[in-house]
Amino acid sequence: MNPALQRAATFATAAFHRLISLVKRYPVRAALLLPALMVLYVLVLIPFTPGIGDLRKAKSEVPSVLLASDGTVLAEYKRINRQWVTLDKISPHVVNALISTEDHRFYQHHGIDFRRTAGAVLSTLTGELQGGSTITQQLARNLYPEEIGRATTITRKVKEAITALKIEAVYSKPEILETYLNTVPFLYNAFGIEMAAQTYFDKSADKLDVLESATLIGMLKGTSYYNPVLNPARARQRRNLVLAQMAKHGKLEPARLEALAKRPLRLDFERQVEPLGMAPHVAQHLRKWLIAWADSKGYDIHADGLRVRTTLDAQIQKLANQAVARQMAQLQKLADGQRRAGQERAVLQAGFLAMDPRNGAVRAWVGSRDFAQEQFDHVSQARRQPGSTFKPFVYGAAFMQGLSPFDTFIDQPVAIASQGGDVWTPSDDAPPSGLPTSLRDGLVYSKNTITAQLMQQVGPARVGQLAQAMGVRQSKLDLVPSLALGTSPVTLLEMVTAYGTIANGGHYRAPVLVARVEDRNGQLLEAFEPVMESELAMPRAHALTLVDVMRGVIDQGTGVAIRQRYGIQADVAGKTGTTQDNTDGWFIMMHPQLVAGARVGFNDNSRTMGSWGQGARSALPMVGDVFQQALRNRWLDQNAEFDIPRPQPAPEQQRRSDPLAEIVNGLFGRILKQLQ
Repeated sequence: MNPALQRAATFATAAFHRLISLVKRYPVRAALLLPALMVLYVLVLIPFTPGIGDLRKAKSEVPSVLLASDGTVLAEYKRINRQWVTLDKISPHVVNALISTEDHRFYQHHGIDFRRTAGAVLSTLTGELQGGSTITQQLARNLYPEEIGRATTITRKVKEAITALKIEAVYSKPEILETYLNTVPFLYNAFGIEMAAQTYFDKSADKLDVLESATLIGMLKGTSYYNPVLNPARARQRRNLVLAQMAKHGKLEPARLEALAKRPLRLDFERQVEPLGMAPHVAQHLRKWLIAWADSKGYDIHADGLRVRTTLDAQIQKLANQAVARQMAQLQKLADGQRRAGQERAVLQAGFLAMDPRNGAVRAWVGSRDFAQEQFDHVSQARRQPGSTFKPFVYGAAFMQGLSPFDTFIDQPVAIASQGGDVWTPSDDAPPSGLPTSLRDGLVYSKNTITAQLMQQVGPARVGQLAQAMGVRQSKLDLVPSLALGTSPVTLLEMVTAYGTIANGGHYRAPVLVARVEDRNGQLLEAFEPVMESELAMPRAHALTLVDVMRGVIDQGTGVAIRQRYGIQADVAGKTGTTQDNTDGWFIMMHPQLVAGARVGFNDNSRTMGSWGQGARSALPMVGDVFQQALRNRWLDQNAEFDIPRPQPAPEQQRRSDPLAEIVNGLFGRILKQLQ
C-alpha cells in the first residue's frame, strides 16, 4: 500500500472517530461539520477499494488448466474448491430464500440499502453493533476480504459500501446474484452453491428443493454455528426462520409454512474432494514456475483461464500410473509380511519418470504411489543412492579414456585405501572367480570388483565430471572411489535425464515439461520449444559403445526379465541398481524414442526391503509394464534401432532361446515328409 495513502487513511480514520466523540459532547456544533468530514473520509478511502478493472476481471474469473500434449486436462489451478454454475442452473428456491432473508429490497437499491444502513450506523454510534449489509455489500466482502477487511469498524463498512456501489455499476442484478452464490463459503472446503449442494445433499444446485435451499441459505448467517452436520437443531431452527421470511415476502405460500417447518433435516453429507487429475505431482511441480511466469506477464493463474500445454503423453502417463499402483500394491504385501511384531507399519514409495531422449520432452511423471497420501515428489525431490545404476558413468568415462569393452581385469578381492586411512573393500554376492573379466561383462553382470578397479584407473573426478555433464546437475557428488557403486544420493529426474543423454548419442537435453502457454481462447502467449543446440556431454562413438554394452544387461544380464517376462524384443538397453541391504531398488531402460526409470524404497532410509527389493524385482516391473504396452499399442516404434548394430546371437543360441519356434518347425517338417 502507498505510504502516503496509508497516512491519509489513518488521519481520516482518526478524524472520523474524533468526530463521533464531538457529536456526543457538542451535537449542534459537530453537526455543522459532519457532511464535509464524511465526504472527505469517503474520498480518502476510495483508493483503498478495488478498481473497476479488478471487478470486471473477477466477473469473468476462470481457473487455468494444465493439459497433456493431446489436450487431455491434467489439473486445474483453482483458487478454491468451487464449480461455477450460471444462475439458470441454480434452483429458484435458493434465490428466493437468499433475497427474502438477506436483502428483500435487493431489486430496489443500487448496492446500499440506506434505510438499513442508517439504522445500523445509529445502533453502532450508541454502542450496539448491528449488520446492515446488502447482498452486494456481502459480495464485496467475499470477493475482496483483504482490501475491505473483516473487522467490525466504520472504516470496513465504508469500504464495503464504496465497493458495493462499484459492483452495481459493473454487474447486473442477475450477475450479482450468480457471483454471490458461486463465491460464498459453506464449510468442508465447499465454496459456492454447487459444491454446497453436492456436499450436503448429494445433488446439483438446480435440483435443490425449498427445504434444502432454506437450510443452505440459513447457514450464511454463521456457517459454523448453523452447521447442519454438527448442529442440526440450530440449523433446523434457522431453516424455519428462512422459510418464514420467504412466506413473509411472498416467496412461499403461507399455508405450506407450518407443514414444511415440521419436517426434519435430511442430509446426504459427503465431503467433496478436489479431483487430483492424472499427473498431480507435475501440477504441483509446475505451479510455482507458472505463478512466476504469469506474474511477469501480468496474468493470474486462478482467474485468467490460461491453457498450459505440457509435453506429457496422456496414454503413457496413464500406463505409468497403473504400473506404479499395481506393483506397489504387490510389494506392500511383502513389506507388511516381513514386519516384526510391534513394529510400526512402513509404507513403500516409488517414483517413475519417462522422457523422449531426442528432445528432453517428459512423457510421464509419477511422483508417489498416491498423491492424496504422499505429496513429496520421489522424482524431483527425493535424493537416494542410485546403486549400480550409476556404474555406466564409470564405464563411459573409461571408454572416453581409450579403454575397450573387451579389455579385462581380474575378478579378485579389492581393497582401496582412502586419504583418511579407511580401506574400502567392495564385494559381490558370489566370491571372486580369479578369472579375467571383460569390461562388458563387468557392467552386464554388475560386478562390483571390476567396477572398483576400473574406478581406480579412471579416477573419481572424471566419473563425477561425466555424470554431471550427462544430467546429474543438482545433487552434489562425493568424488571418492565408492562413488563408482552409486553412494552419492541423486534424484530419479537426474538419472533418467543422464540416461537420456546416453540414448541420444551423448548429447544432453534438459528435461522439458511445458510446450506452450495459451490464453483462454487458445491464442498462443509463449512457446517453449526444446533447445535444438544440445550440449555434447560424451563423444557419440563412446556413447554408442556404452549403449551396446548396456544392451547386454537386458539380453543376458540383470535386466533379462525384460526379454523373458515382458517379451520385449525391441532394441533396448538399461541397468538395474540395488543399494546396500536392499534399501532402494532402481531400474532405468533406454529405447531410441523413450527412456524410463523407476525407484522403490521406504521414506525412512533405515528401513530395508527383503530380497524382493532388488532393482530387478522391485523397480523393473514398472518400467517393463509401460514399455510392453507402449510397444504393443505402437506408441513406440518396435523397429527403431540405436545407431550401432545389435549383436546377432549364434544360430544355436537362437534355437535355444525360442523353443516354441523349434517345436513348430519340427511339426512343419514332419508334415512335409508325409506330403512327399
